[in-house]
Amino acid sequence: MKKIGQKFMKTSVASVSSAALALLVGLGTPAGAPADEAYAKSLLKAMSDYLAAQKALSFEYDTNLEVVTEDQQKLALASSGTVILNRPDKIRVTRSGGFADVEMLFDGKTLTLLGKNANLYTQVDVPGTVDHLVDELRDKYNKPVPGADLLLSNVYDALMPEVVDAKDLGSGVIGGVECDFLAFRTKEVDWQIWIAQGDRPYPCRYVITSKLVANAPQYSVQTRDWKTKDEVTREDFGFENSTNARKIDLKDLPGADEMPKHFVIGGLQ
Repeated sequence: MKKIGQKFMKTSVASVSSAALALLVGLGTPAGAPADEAYAKSLLKAMSDYLAAQKALSFEYDTNLEVVTEDQQKLALASSGTVILNRPDKIRVTRSGGFADVEMLFDGKTLTLLGKNANLYTQVDVPGTVDHLVDELRDKYNKPVPGADLLLSNVYDALMPEVVDAKDLGSGVIGGVECDFLAFRTKEVDWQIWIAQGDRPYPCRYVITSKLVANAPQYSVQTRDWKTKDEVTREDFGFENSTNARKIDLKDLPGADEMPKHFVIGGLQ
C-alpha cells in the first residue's frame, strides 16, 4: 500500500476535475443546511438506542474491503453473508467470498469458526457477552467481525469518543430505503453511515475511509433484510460437526480473514 505518481498534464487534469467536484459539492449544500453536528449526533444516538433495545435481530450484508497495491491499483475484495444476534451472548455470522466460505458461531462460552471449503474448524473459549467477543476477536486475535461496531450493545459510546467532526448531510436512498446520511471524522479515519428513517432506525450502509494509508482505501458494509423480535429465525448457536470437519488451531484456519493469504500487507503512508 504505497504512493502514486503522474505526469504534469495528468496531474493538471485531475486537479481541475477535483476543483470542479468541490465546487459542485459546495453549490449543492446551501449555507446553514443540514450540516448540524448536534442533530447528526442525535440521529446516531437514536439508532444506537434502537439497536440496543433489540434482543434478537438478523440481517444480510455485503462488504467491500479496498486494498491499494504497490503500483497504485485499488482493488475491492467483495463478500456477502448473514448475521443473527441474540443479546447479550449469542451470535451466528456467515461470510462467503471468492476465496473463503466461513461460519462463526458463539453460544456465550465457546467461539467456533468453520471453514466450509476446507472442512476445517477451530474453537476458542471466550466466555462472556457478544461485546466481549468482538473486543477479543479484534484486539487479541486480529479477526474483526464484519460491521462489528454495529453489533455492540452501545454503538454510540463505541463510535463517538474519537470523533472531532460530525455532519448531517440530509438523506439518501439505500436499497430502496430512505435514510439519514451522516458523516463523521476522527484523526485516523473518516466514516459515514446511512440510517433508515422512521421508527426502525437501523444502519443501511457504513463506510470507513483510512486517512493513514495512501489513496485512502475504504471498508464498507451494506445491509438488507433487517428483522427483529419474532421475525428472527430461532437459531441453535451451538456447533454440531455434521461434516466431520478436522479441528485445527485458529492461526491455521484458511479464510478466517477478509484478506486472502496471497495478499501481503504493506506499510502506512
